Amino acid sequence: MDTANGVVAGADAITVALSLLLFVVLLMLAATSACGRGPWTVRRQLGTATAVAARTAVLDGPAAYPVIGALHAMDGHQDKPFRRFTELSHQYGPVFSMPMGSMPCVIVNDYPSIKEVLITNGSKFGGRPNFTRYNALFAGDRNNSLALCDWSWLQETRRKIARMYCSPKVCSSNYGLLDSIASDELDVFLESLAAVTVRGSEREVQVKQPLMMASANMFLRFMCTTQFEYGDPKFQNLVRIFDEIFWDINQGYAVDFMPWLRPFYAGHMRKLSNWSTQIRKFMMDAVISKRSSYARAVAEASNGAGDRIRDDDDHGANDGQEPTDFTDALLMSLQKEPRLKMDHVLFELEDFIGGHSAVGNMVMLTLSMVATRPHVAQAIRDEAEQVTGGQRLVRLYDKPDMPYTEATLFETLRIISSPIVPHVATENTTIQGFKISKGTCIIINNYELNTSPVYWNDPEVFDPNRFVHHKPGVKPCIRKPEYFLPFGTGKRTCIGQQLVSGFGFVLLAGILQRYEVMATAQMAIPEARLALPPDTYPLILRPLDGSRI
Repeated sequence: MDTANGVVAGADAITVALSLLLFVVLLMLAATSACGRGPWTVRRQLGTATAVAARTAVLDGPAAYPVIGALHAMDGHQDKPFRRFTELSHQYGPVFSMPMGSMPCVIVNDYPSIKEVLITNGSKFGGRPNFTRYNALFAGDRNNSLALCDWSWLQETRRKIARMYCSPKVCSSNYGLLDSIASDELDVFLESLAAVTVRGSEREVQVKQPLMMASANMFLRFMCTTQFEYGDPKFQNLVRIFDEIFWDINQGYAVDFMPWLRPFYAGHMRKLSNWSTQIRKFMMDAVISKRSSYARAVAEASNGAGDRIRDDDDHGANDGQEPTDFTDALLMSLQKEPRLKMDHVLFELEDFIGGHSAVGNMVMLTLSMVATRPHVAQAIRDEAEQVTGGQRLVRLYDKPDMPYTEATLFETLRIISSPIVPHVATENTTIQGFKISKGTCIIINNYELNTSPVYWNDPEVFDPNRFVHHKPGVKPCIRKPEYFLPFGTGKRTCIGQQLVSGFGFVLLAGILQRYEVMATAQMAIPEARLALPPDTYPLILRPLDGSRI
């Protein structure tokens, strides 16, 4: 109740503050214009060869004013910022400067420039913006996060630990484990849907909640060798909190770019911090504290950094012991890397568990796309029928033989155009020859890459076949163009993308093997946002007649 009141009161205070600020800014603009020194006056005078040379070194962009930067250029487009970035790129070029509040920002809109940021000069753009929200979610330090931290030895070390579990080879035992876990949890999930549907009739069903719990259990079973009942209230709360965080991370807030607004967001920051605390308590109570690897790590830490256990017998025992899962691998890494702390590995585990929110939201949005395109759903069923003979549910190992189903997930990600987390320049550098100062926030316009006719034929049409390569005499297969970046690219690419696409594939195919999915009047698909609100629209489910599986 206090938090809710704080948010409302904060909103009123922000409105008053911004109104006063706007009045002051207008006075300043009037004064500078009268003296012939307004920002637009400078542009008008730059018509000489000198100005042309300057523009090859310094980026153009909307005029920036004190305090607010160029945020005025977003007027009327706050709900669709990436569409606005595309419009501005037509005026200022594919790379343009757009300071936001007190933060210097550059918007990058075309693939050659994006490739330069993420791949060619990726080592120079390895930072992340220091948003207050990011810090609030990770005990006051966003570098505890895997996705939101700056690039460092810590990032490299934690990604190395995760790689074997989050990017397993198809022939590995871990991939086999992913397959069995996905199939087992799919059965549980479909049973939960069967309990609220009736054969031969249509029912409105809140699909997202059980979908999120199924996704969470898949991650927990794979990474922590544990699972929970969908009816467990503590588990329900954990899944809800992760979904709230995923929704919040996908929003934009004025305080991100104007830190002086922090007092007005105090209630929101407390809420974020509280969510993080609740996640840690659940993970400690239900997963971590019972493990022998945790007890050993705590015992060693209690000896102090200078008195780590280095006894040969102990070292031999630890080195010879294989981790049972990702959780054990993280805890055992504390004995091998003295710079790692308990918070580093626990936040990494929680980061990866939180990846289930991306799976649940992605599958929910894909079902929404399919709900108004029954031919797509039928094509997926036909593909599943051909692979399984109609005798069983689809498994993860079927994915190479079902390119259309996987392509449907990719086409959803293309249409939705979920933003790539902003990067920050870690040194003075350039993009396409333009000067970029250290500390500049680089915002990548993934929406332009995914919806422009420059890159796609009929980009407004939902067509999974654009990702399926058909060649006479050759089995159809997935083919992604290099400019399609649903999980980013370069050294900061999403390391959990194989889990997201794999679990999402099994859930999507399994649902459509059992149900016809139809839209409700409440359905609303977002633009440039993978997240749906935790309490979102239902879908209509009708069990398929004659289903044998």
